[in-house]
Amino acid sequence: QVQLVESGGGLVQAGGSLTLSCVASGRISDIDTMGWYRQAPGKQRELVAKITSDGSPRYPDSGKGRFIISRDNAKKTVVLQIDSLSPEDTAVYYCTMNIFRLGYGWRDYWGLGTQVTVSS
Repeated sequence: QVQLVESGGGLVQAGGSLTLSCVASGRISDIDTMGWYRQAPGKQRELVAKITSDGSPRYPDSGKGRFIISRDNAKKTVVLQIDSLSPEDTAVYYCTMNIFRLGYGWRDYWGLGTQVTVSS
């Protein structure tokens, strides 16, 4: 059994910053790419940032400059820092990891999400 648990969400004023964390637990042999997605009400889930196993971050053009993703392999943790928040950033933020488990191979796992609400 693998669990991904996000934390750090909440209510923040526009212009502020927030740091989200996600930690994986369970019988994990290896973790490849880690990432963050978000889903706003009435919208599709979209990629916010991802980071490869060697620590190389990838950001969609829309998020460059405001998002910083990092990882700690030993702690099985991925962190997302968001700066200059605006109400348009209001969404549920989901953590995902590509994880290898003996007997199960590689597959993507998702957390349950953490709510971020930005007030104007």
